[in-house]
Amino acid sequence: MKLLFKTLLVLFFLGIISAVGAFFYFSNEVKLDADKLINYNPDTTTRIYDRNGELIANLFEDKHRLYVPFKEIPPRLIEALVAIEDTTFFEHNGVNYEAIFRAAIKDVKAMKFKEGASTLTQQLIKNTILTNEKKIRRKINEAILALKLERKLSKEEILERYLNEIYFGHRYYGIRTAALGYFRKELKELNLKEMAMLVGLPKAPSTYDPTRHLDLSLSRANTVLYRMNTLGWITDEEYQKYEQYRPQIFDDSLTKNKTPYIVDQILRVLKAEYPDIKIGGYTVHTTVDLELQELSKKSLLHGYEAILKRGETQKIKEGEEAVDYSDLNGAMVVLESKSGEVLALVGGVDYKKSAYNRAVQSLRQPGSSFKPFIYQVALDSGYSTQSKLTDISRTYKYQDTAEDKSWKPKNYSKNFAGMLTLRDALVHSRNLATITLVNELGLSVLHREIKKMAFEKVPADLSIALGTFGISPLKFSSFYTIFSNHGTKVDPILVKSVITKEGDEKHYSARHEEVTSPAQAYLTTSILRDVVRKGTGRKAFVEGIELAGKTGTTNDYKDAWFCGFSPEIQSVIWFGKDNNKPMYHETGGGAAGPVFAHFYKEYLKIHPETKRVFDIPEEVRVMKVKNRTEYFTPISKPPKNSLETTTNSEEKLLF
Repeated sequence: MKLLFKTLLVLFFLGIISAVGAFFYFSNEVKLDADKLINYNPDTTTRIYDRNGELIANLFEDKHRLYVPFKEIPPRLIEALVAIEDTTFFEHNGVNYEAIFRAAIKDVKAMKFKEGASTLTQQLIKNTILTNEKKIRRKINEAILALKLERKLSKEEILERYLNEIYFGHRYYGIRTAALGYFRKELKELNLKEMAMLVGLPKAPSTYDPTRHLDLSLSRANTVLYRMNTLGWITDEEYQKYEQYRPQIFDDSLTKNKTPYIVDQILRVLKAEYPDIKIGGYTVHTTVDLELQELSKKSLLHGYEAILKRGETQKIKEGEEAVDYSDLNGAMVVLESKSGEVLALVGGVDYKKSAYNRAVQSLRQPGSSFKPFIYQVALDSGYSTQSKLTDISRTYKYQDTAEDKSWKPKNYSKNFAGMLTLRDALVHSRNLATITLVNELGLSVLHREIKKMAFEKVPADLSIALGTFGISPLKFSSFYTIFSNHGTKVDPILVKSVITKEGDEKHYSARHEEVTSPAQAYLTTSILRDVVRKGTGRKAFVEGIELAGKTGTTNDYKDAWFCGFSPEIQSVIWFGKDNNKPMYHETGGGAAGPVFAHFYKEYLKIHPETKRVFDIPEEVRVMKVKNRTEYFTPISKPPKNSLETTTNSEEKLLF
């Protein structure tokens, strides 16, 4: 008997020693694993907003997670979670021994692992650090980690990590993500039934996904409510009220990307500075106005469909082969002139068909829409709007690879005006008069001044007069601010500020550079206003507001531009084929001009308060020349035969 007792005693102590040894072995094995939860820093979604605080898109990689601190989690939601998952959560030390004992009995009876008896702390560990495999080794590790975690973290910190880490189905990670995704509500806006639905999801996210199995999700939620009522945590009245309640469920896309061209560009802009932009939980405030973005898309599509219709009409009318517009596309950029803030950026007519962002990535020849910059150089050199230019046919000789060649440029109208004013030459986009102006200024002088404006890869020959170099619509928008922003060039910006998840904020502003004086820039603006009133841009005219702009059409109708502005904002529109083949007789005035008009007509309905008339700078003299109003400055002086001078206030009465 004594021998048996000694044997049992030895076995007992050996068991204790083995258990303690196993505990320390596994404890040493997992001691580093706990750090992932103690110093919790999960991948979180970056959110992009427009200038009015409206969500543009969610950015994430594998997991869509919107973090929420414990203090912003409603107490009722905590009660619902604890009621259904771990009633003694605030009492145990990470492991519920009674529950384990009960589960062990059931497992023995079933001869397999049937019930886990995991606490919320253990569930958190299982979902974050360990796996779901039902093995003794994993359960021991889980228990050890749970005990360690409870020593290092408060109950509130554990709950915060649990509710931000757990998967809620539909690729939603974290309870705030699920609340916004399923109900479009912040946590504080949820009612009791909605809270019950959310805390019931982690048990079987796919089975209880309300977008696919609403009845099962509601049933699970009612189980949560029943449990809360049984515990006395909600009243009978509350239980009866919410048991029958059916909330509205939303099945939104995860990214909610409303402006993919803009989001792609923001990623390009921020990636270098914020390599973790998709997982760092940043809040990005942009310059974009979603309402104007949508209007720009509609306006561009309006012009695109008109081109297609003209192509079909031409086919029927002349019996030609079908006009191939399968590769036709367009782009549009809208800026706030003074700040350079991008209000809208459309990189194509249909992102789903092509993600290529033509507003940013496509380099196209601007054609005649480049001419205003040449004329600005002339005005800054002492020319006036009434200076005379020669518009006649000329042939230019040059050498190309040791071979003598000739170039005989033409006007679009194929006629000649003889002598005309600088104003009329630009209003009617006379190529020959512009080439004359380039020769008078001196090609080297003009090229130097154009490069000072920061234009790149501009040809150092007479083809500079016809805009024969590549530039993107967004980049071109920057240069047009020289006119729309009173002589000061502004580099466009898309991002106003970036806030880290720690709350640090960095603000961004556009770079400004004075190119010419407000008075000199106004001279060009006054000419571009006439382009819209009576020149090549007549189809861009809108009643009730002063608009200025310039058309651009390249050789063989490969590109059609309209670049214009109101007293407060500017727009650049481009159409062409991605394969750089010709369109069918589509000009800047005919194809892009109507898009400009469509946009500004609708813009006036949205913003009737917008400024309607261009300001006239103090240095500008308003005069009558041959019964027409003209403008001069101390640099661009009036001709000797000018008549009476009018005041700026009298000038406004003329419109």
